[in-house]
Amino acid sequence: MEPAVALARQGYHLLLEKPMATSEADCERIVDAAEGAGVLLAVCHVLRYTPYSRRLKALVDGGRIGDVVSVEHLEPVGWWHQAHSYVRGNWRREDTSTFMLMAKSCHDLDWLTHLIGRPVERVSSFGGLYEFRAERRPVGAADRCLDCAVEASCPYSAPRIYLPSLKEPDRVWPLSVVTAERSEEGVLAASREGPYGRCVYACDNDVVDHQVVSLEYRGGVTASFTMTAFTPSDFRRTRVFGTRGSIEGDGRSITVHDFVDGGSEVIEVESGAGATADDGHGGECGRWEWFSRVTRRGSSRGDVRHGFGGALLSSVACRANWGNRSRTATTAMTAMAAMTPWSLPRAVASVAGGASRPGRGRSGGVRVRRLPR
Repeated sequence: MEPAVALARQGYHLLLEKPMATSEADCERIVDAAEGAGVLLAVCHVLRYTPYSRRLKALVDGGRIGDVVSVEHLEPVGWWHQAHSYVRGNWRREDTSTFMLMAKSCHDLDWLTHLIGRPVERVSSFGGLYEFRAERRPVGAADRCLDCAVEASCPYSAPRIYLPSLKEPDRVWPLSVVTAERSEEGVLAASREGPYGRCVYACDNDVVDHQVVSLEYRGGVTASFTMTAFTPSDFRRTRVFGTRGSIEGDGRSITVHDFVDGGSEVIEVESGAGATADDGHGGECGRWEWFSRVTRRGSSRGDVRHGFGGALLSSVACRANWGNRSRTATTAMTAMAAMTPWSLPRAVASVAGGASRPGRGRSGGVRVRRLPR
């Protein structure tokens, strides 16, 4: 938070990695600093900028399925990604990093609100740490995988996760985090001595491994978001339910079901590199195009409210989960709603400044085919 505030006061435009901060108060401090200095502020919510997201947003906004009633969205973190980053890795503890929804899913919560295009009014959330704790430790398990009698049958085995990466020379992550020596000897040494060789049932992790968030938007539109470790590492999956049709999407293709004629249409979209939940998100080209455009223009017509909405909404949902009860989003969302493109003449907090554009772009293209009825 401090570097962003300091740079804003020096007159620099800000393009911040997510999360822009780990608390609502710090988010607001950054926004206040940008507003006071008259500089542009944007958050790298790149999911908005993929060809897939642009196409999906255009279908929804264009009324292709009538009025949107509800949305269902899944982030499949992946069993090995959870073990690597959120059990053994840098994001395993809330007190040294942040909570899971902020670290992994503020992109998704921002994306949902961007897709629906309405402010959130109520949030409830449930989840917890189910698997990666001492009570779930198998009989005979050791503190390290290389010493473990049951390692061969464990899906979270460090050698099983990291050694196959040696056969993929173009794949840098996650091995680059584990060891600087890209060899079998290097991986085994790191597994023997470093944090990434620890038993997943004997770590000091405390972030959740599954969480469900229910959201109610203005006008009664609802959405559900599920983040879970217990999947393959795969593309996010979304279903949008409307009054005249429904949409299913997985980051690579969009299937539109028409309730009037009973037909379906598949729109295949080039996802580009890094669009899965473990690799990244894609959309980098679109993000830079937008940021370059608005810095040259000096302002944006985009809705400022959603720029730090992902961070605030993640925080509200996390607090709802702590209490295992429904929470209104009044505190965070009132702060967001108070901001408009006119209240920040030269500063925007949204990375969705331009209108979403379907069709071809640098990141990929679109191909449409009609399914038989």
